[in-house]
Amino acid sequence: MADTVSSKRRSEIMSNIKGKHTKPEMIVREFLHSKGFRYRIHDKKLPGTPDIKLTKYKTVIFVNGCFWHGHENCRIYVMPKTNVDFWNGKIEKNIGRDKIIINNFEELGWNVIVLWECALKKTKRNETLNSVVEKIISFGQKT
Repeated sequence: MADTVSSKRRSEIMSNIKGKHTKPEMIVREFLHSKGFRYRIHDKKLPGTPDIKLTKYKTVIFVNGCFWHGHENCRIYVMPKTNVDFWNGKIEKNIGRDKIIINNFEELGWNVIVLWECALKKTKRNETLNSVVEKIISFGQKT
């Protein structure tokens, strides 16, 4: 199936996709703040520049887009029908980089939480976010 827009228009669309301050990320940040958590965002000193860093709890949170990070068995993650080799390579590279970054944090003794875009949809949001708070607190008590 051919793309329904010109390559120039597709390029414009793709260039407008944000990597920081996305809607799912903002949902998590607002929720954590409302629960009294204080955090830093996009700390470039840490591997992978985590979306959220809670130093007090030695926890980092990555809010991953299902498409860009290849979320398996997710309805949002659908491989494009065109330029398949490019997209497979790009997404596989992202998945590999994610695994390395998570491993680096765990070796340093950090708690790593990965949240998926689909888990922050309205139907699952409260359950997901409350689970995150439990993970943060329980890890913080161990350290």
